[in-house]
Amino acid sequence: MSRVIAIISTTALAAIVLVAACSPATDEANGSEDAGKTVTKAMVQLAGTKGNEKVSGTVTFTQAATGVLVEAAVTGLTPGKHGFHIHALGDVTCADGKCTAGHWNPTGSAHGGPDADVRHHGDLGNVAADLNGQATYKRVDTVIQLNGVHSIIGRGIIIHAGTDDLTSQPTGAAGARVAQGVIGIAAEK
Repeated sequence: MSRVIAIISTTALAAIVLVAACSPATDEANGSEDAGKTVTKAMVQLAGTKGNEKVSGTVTFTQAATGVLVEAAVTGLTPGKHGFHIHALGDVTCADGKCTAGHWNPTGSAHGGPDADVRHHGDLGNVAADLNGQATYKRVDTVIQLNGVHSIIGRGIIIHAGTDDLTSQPTGAAGARVAQGVIGIAAEK
C-alpha cells in the first residue's frame, strides 16, 4: 500500500512541477515576460579569439520590410576580405571559436554567397577591412530570420582570417576564426 501511495505522490508532484513550469508567473519571475513577442532587432558583441584579441566589433540584425538588415562594424582585422558567417551554435567557450560548430544550415544546402540561389542560411559573404583594419557591412538579407523555426537568435557569428571564396564546400575556405559572438535579442529603442 505504501508503494502505491509513493507512486501516486510522485505522479502528483510531477504534475505540480509541470503546471508551475508552464505558468505565466514563472516566466515573469525568470525575467522572460517578453516570451512570445516578435523579435525585431538582435545584436552581437564580437570578441577576438585567442591570438586575435585586438579584433572587436558589433553586428546588428533589424527586421525590415523585405528581409533582415545586417549591419556590422569590426576593428582590428588584417586588411582584406574576411569570411562572415552565422554559425549553428552560440557557444563561445572555445578560445579558437570552434564551439560555434559549422555554418547555420538548417536546410542542408550547399555553401554559397549571400546572393546565391543556393546557400547556407549563415552564408553572409565577407567583410572587407581597410588598411587600418576597419570593416563595415550593410545589406538586407532575404534568407535569415529573427523569428520562427529557422531563427538566428542564440546562434553564433564568426569572422574568419581569410576570404570566403563563396564556392568551396562546405565552408568557403575562409580559414581560422578570428572573432566570435552570440546573437541575442536587442532592446527596442
